[in-house]
Amino acid sequence: MDVRRSGDRFRGGDPAPGVSAGIETLHAFSFGRFYDPDNLRFGPVLACNEERLAPGAGFGEHPHSHTEIVTWVVRGELTHRDSAGHATVVRAGDLQHLSAAAGVRHVERNDGEDPLTFLQMWLAPLSPGGEPSYTVVRGMADSTPYELPAAGAMLHVRRLAEGERAAVPDAAGVYVHVVKGDVRIGGEDLGPGDSARITGSEGLDVLAVTPAQLLLWELGAARVGGNL
Repeated sequence: MDVRRSGDRFRGGDPAPGVSAGIETLHAFSFGRFYDPDNLRFGPVLACNEERLAPGAGFGEHPHSHTEIVTWVVRGELTHRDSAGHATVVRAGDLQHLSAAAGVRHVERNDGEDPLTFLQMWLAPLSPGGEPSYTVVRGMADSTPYELPAAGAMLHVRRLAEGERAAVPDAAGVYVHVVKGDVRIGGEDLGPGDSARITGSEGLDVLAVTPAQLLLWELGAARVGGNL
């Protein structure tokens, strides 16, 4: 298990007025100008960005291709528009999945009155190309994982009360990101923004030291080998 701490993430954006006014980004992996050859990916997971947008802030239209983009809204409301004709507002507890496929352009903004925080995770597809697609899961439940066959991965959401335990999937690889609260996994204490990259997990569980919310990516053997 490789634990990465919140404070070691690359900081992007500019929370003060400027070129990226009202945006603060925390990158868990190498991203853009933040390059670390030892932190490029974990299996298919290419990015895990925590985005904090002030009211009125946002990302103008920009392109993506050959990427599965999964967004988890933590608080506030995310306005999404894309070149495939989708226009939605995604709220806390909702999951958004944009399959960029051969190419798509989109806009992401905080058009609400309150601060917006969301996690955006990029995964490499098994095969490039295809037609873009878009899905929103409203109020995603803990008991229903979100399957991402295009990337050979499955996302689990866990909301735990203090003292509650949950199993870590027995899988070739598991990427864990703590959204809220404090947890303990395999003798390691993790807090908000911390993550763990686990290989060959078996019989492992997570204990909520305080009320907690976390995301777990279950990764198949075909996507983990050689890409750590």
